[in-house]
Amino acid sequence: MSTTVQGASPFYTTEHAAFRDAMRRFVAKEITPFVDEWDDAGSFPRELYRKAAEVGLLGLGFPEAYGGNDGDLFMTIIASQELARCGAGGVLASLLSHTIGCPPIVNVGSEALKQRVLPPVLRGEKISALGITEPSGGSDVAHLKTTARRAGEHYIVNGSKTFITSGIRADFYTVAVRTGGPGPGGVSLLLIEKGTPGFTQTPLRKMGWLCSDTATLYFDNCRVPVENLVGPENQGFKSIMKNFNRERIFLAAGANGFARVCLDEALAWAKQREMFGGKLIDMQVTRHKLADMAMRIEATQAMLELLAWRVEQGEQPVGEICLLKNQATQTMAFCASEAVQIHGGAGFIRGVTVERIYREVKVNAIGGGAEEVMRDLASRQLGFYA
Repeated sequence: MSTTVQGASPFYTTEHAAFRDAMRRFVAKEITPFVDEWDDAGSFPRELYRKAAEVGLLGLGFPEAYGGNDGDLFMTIIASQELARCGAGGVLASLLSHTIGCPPIVNVGSEALKQRVLPPVLRGEKISALGITEPSGGSDVAHLKTTARRAGEHYIVNGSKTFITSGIRADFYTVAVRTGGPGPGGVSLLLIEKGTPGFTQTPLRKMGWLCSDTATLYFDNCRVPVENLVGPENQGFKSIMKNFNRERIFLAAGANGFARVCLDEALAWAKQREMFGGKLIDMQVTRHKLADMAMRIEATQAMLELLAWRVEQGEQPVGEICLLKNQATQTMAFCASEAVQIHGGAGFIRGVTVERIYREVKVNAIGGGAEEVMRDLASRQLGFYA
C-alpha cells in the first residue's frame, strides 16, 4: 500500500509524486523548448508520441494487457497539469487524442479489435482519433447524420465530421454513425482506418491550438468491414456518453493547469517589471489581481480532486463534473485575461506564454461539452428540473 506524501494533498501517494517528477522532466526537456517552433509549423514531430509512450504517458489509464499502466484519475490530473506547464494546449490535444478515441474500443470493442488497435497506439507507433462532431451539430450527438448502411460484410459510410483532433495524422478513427432509426438508439461506432477508399480530410486553421492537427473528415461510400463495428450495433450512444466523465475531468485539470501557468507567469513578470519608480508587484492593484487568480485556482483544484476521488470510489457524479468543467474553464479565462493585463503590451505579443493561453481559452469552453450544455445537463442531473 502506498503512503501519502507528507505535506501534500491526501489524495496523492509516493507513486503519484514520482510520476509527477517524471512528467515534469519530460515536459521541460521534450516539449516546452519547442512549442513556439511547433506553433509556427502548425504541427509537432510524430516522434513525440513514442517519447510520451516511453515515460508512461500514453498508456495511462489503459489495461496492462494491451500496453497500458492502469493509472488512476489522480495520475490523469497530474499528467494534464504537468503538460499544461508547456503553455501550449495544442500539444495536449493532439498528443492525447487517443484518450477519447480508444476508450470505446477498450470498453465494448471485440478482442480482435483491441489487439489490433491498442498496442501500437499505446507504444506511440499509431495515432487514434474520435469522430463525433458534425458540421450540422456539435453537442447534439443523438441527432448525428453520418450514415452506415450494412451491405453484406461491410458498412457503406456517407457523411462528414468536423473539428476532429488528429484529423489528418491519425491512423485509426473511432467514428459515430447512424445505423438505425432517429435519436440515440440508432447510433453505432465504427473503426475507420486511414487509407480507406472514399475517406478524405481537409485541415482546419484555428485561433489557437496551432500545433494541433484538426480537420474535417469526409466519407463518400466508404466500405468498412463489419468486424470494425465497436460494440453492439445501435448502442454506440451509450459508449460515447460513458467516456465523458473522464474526458471532462482531464479537460478541467488542464484548464486549471493553464490558469496556474498564467498566475506563475504574471507573478514573475510583476516582480521584475519596473513601473513608476518601483516594481509592478509593489502596486496593490497588481497584488489583488494575483490573489484573485490564486483564489479561483485553489477552489477549482479542490473541486477537481474531490470529484476525482468520488469517481475512484465508484460514484458517477455527472452533474457535478459538468459544473467542474465550467468552473475550470472560467477560472482559466479569468486568469488568462488578468495575466495578459498584468503583462500590458508584452502580453499581446506572439511568443509570450500568456498570449497563447489567452487565445486558447475559448476552445476549452466549447470542446468536451460547451458551457451552456454543461449547465443544462448539470441542472437535469442535480434534479433542478425533470
